[in-house]
Amino acid sequence: MGTKVYKQGKVAVVLNGRYAGRKVVVIRGNDEGTREKRYPHALVAGVERYPRKITRGMGAKLVAKRSKIKPFIKTINYSHLLPTRYALELESLKGVITQETFKEPSQKEESKKVIKKAFEERYLAGKNKWFFTKLRVRRPFSQPMQPQVVMDLVYWVVLSSLISETAV
Repeated sequence: MGTKVYKQGKVAVVLNGRYAGRKVVVIRGNDEGTREKRYPHALVAGVERYPRKITRGMGAKLVAKRSKIKPFIKTINYSHLLPTRYALELESLKGVITQETFKEPSQKEESKKVIKKAFEERYLAGKNKWFFTKLRVRRPFSQPMQPQVVMDLVYWVVLSSLISETAV
């Protein structure tokens, strides 16, 4: 594959599946694949539910409640990940998650708890703010279109469909 993109601590965005659009941090990358999974994949930990917005007027109890993070762990194919320029230094998660973690449900729950604690500590410390925010979706037509622009679009769509029908 050439250069190793998904090194430990690299932040990526999941592109497909249940967690599409969620940010993950690579715990362990596997460029060649394994016997069970014969494709390049990464063992990742990500944020399933992001913390909510906190304002200055909120009390400590409400801040603690809104700062909760729900993590997930998963093995994801490299082709379903988009690498980012960011990295997270989570040395404490090195030995917590392995491939054997997924075989026993109780082990998986225990590792999720450890990850949750590490993520929340990092969030409350104010580190890696981008990782703990939802991805923003930018829509091309965020402002209302003028009636003349709409008519021009309709004209060009009808014209292009007529041209394609006559070409066939």
